[in-house]
Amino acid sequence: MADRFRVTLAQLNPVVGDLAGNAALAQSAWEQGREAGADLVALPEMFITGYNTQDLVMKPVFHQAAMAEVEALAVACADGPALAIGGPWVEGGKLYNAYLILRDGKIASRCLKHHLPNETVFDEVRIFAPGPLGGPYAIGDTRIGSPICEDGWHEDVAEMLEETGAEFLLIPNGSPYYRNKMDVRLNHMVARSVETGLPVIYLNMVGGQDDQMFDGGSFVLNPGGALALQMPVFDECVTHLDLERTPDGWRAVEGEKSHLPDEWEQDYRVMVDSLRDYMRKTGFSKVLLGLSGGVDSAIVAAIAVDALGAENVRCVMLPSEFTSQESLDDAEAVAKALGCHYDYVPISEGRSAITNTLAPLFAGLEDGLAEENIQSRLRGLLLMAMSNKFGEMLLTTGNKSEVAVGYATIYGDMAGGYNPIKDMYKTRVFETCRWRNANHRPWMMGPEGEVIRPNVIDKPPTAELREDQKDSDSLPDYPELDAILGILVDQDGSIADCVAAGFDRDVAKRVEHLIYISEYKRFQSAPGARLTPRAFWLDRRYPIANRWRDPG
Repeated sequence: MADRFRVTLAQLNPVVGDLAGNAALAQSAWEQGREAGADLVALPEMFITGYNTQDLVMKPVFHQAAMAEVEALAVACADGPALAIGGPWVEGGKLYNAYLILRDGKIASRCLKHHLPNETVFDEVRIFAPGPLGGPYAIGDTRIGSPICEDGWHEDVAEMLEETGAEFLLIPNGSPYYRNKMDVRLNHMVARSVETGLPVIYLNMVGGQDDQMFDGGSFVLNPGGALALQMPVFDECVTHLDLERTPDGWRAVEGEKSHLPDEWEQDYRVMVDSLRDYMRKTGFSKVLLGLSGGVDSAIVAAIAVDALGAENVRCVMLPSEFTSQESLDDAEAVAKALGCHYDYVPISEGRSAITNTLAPLFAGLEDGLAEENIQSRLRGLLLMAMSNKFGEMLLTTGNKSEVAVGYATIYGDMAGGYNPIKDMYKTRVFETCRWRNANHRPWMMGPEGEVIRPNVIDKPPTAELREDQKDSDSLPDYPELDAILGILVDQDGSIADCVAAGFDRDVAKRVEHLIYISEYKRFQSAPGARLTPRAFWLDRRYPIANRWRDPG
């Protein structure tokens, strides 16, 4: 019997729907494994289609094409190591999430996902049929068990594989990021290792897909949960892992253990990489955004420059008579510090024309929200005109606090194709600006040092749509608002929970009301990077027409 087994782990970034491109990535990894003398080359869950495909994979012509691509890949990779790749599989008229083992020019084995996640961003119960509990597959005289992603979070699949002869577990994943998720993954995998007494290889994909970021961070545990290998987060890489047969079974040979950044760096990397991949995968290369002099547009500008390079970012100041000289100076300073293009486009003339056009209809009525929103919508119109003319995607800049309570103008400052800070509360935006000023990493394309002047971070937030306006005129101060939103949104808590936490009942009720009546705005909002398990979109789905209010 062989006393050494080499697995090539391909932590790569597929593109949803690019079957030929994903197959080419898989074949390249296989060729690297063949050159390194691998016995098996492994790719993540649903790699041939990309992930998360949502309903696309249910389309017969699509999953048939994906299966055909895997069959062609098997032929192309016949002379060398086995290749394990995730993809759809149809059997008995049912569609499965499968892990396919290619060997000798054909699909030699397949594992079918048993536990289908049906929470947060996943709807696999409505897409796939659950596979049966199965046994291991053989590569030479070595038997391997492959629970697929969610299957690794449950003890029954791993136990069945161990009982039926698996000698180690190779778990392919399409596991998207949320803050501190690595700890959750590690705890589950340690449990599988302890329960089965087997080495556990956790292989995750990387890359952005709409709002989700797959953060990689693949790792290997020896029995008992000892870490043998840690691959980097967010980076594509191909790593060769050796296992040695001992009197007590297979053991992973110690390998490189990459450093895992803290949550502030990981959140920022998610926002940068999500934007970069969203642009690349949708065919855009340049962006523009309205730069107001405030903190939200400043951090979005920094994210955009770090993702795409300053030469691909256009910042536009669109002042009105309510725009302060402070804001003008701050916006220009941010654009200059980042090195990106800066345009100055006053809205006064256009606003006058619209006001005059509406004057006969609005005669005798006091100025108010309608007039404020004209400014925001005019800015949106001008930015979208520039987007159309220059072929640059418009970024929107509303933070999670604003998105939650509707403190944004639909068809105005909500206009745009992507929102990098959609899942970041305002209080974290302030701290993220400070973090970016103090930190620089090789994956950032922007400059080092202070890119957001302190005044942008420290001054009272304002939309500047009327004289002396402050956000606190309409909302609780952000530390209080964000704490209440954390209870009502992130924890799904109640008004009573807010009161128990020390907040005024009437304030909590008002925030809850704003959350509910803003659902229609979120329904029409741009996608944005997911940082938490309760991001607005697939994580939290509420009706628009809704009269429920917590009586408290």
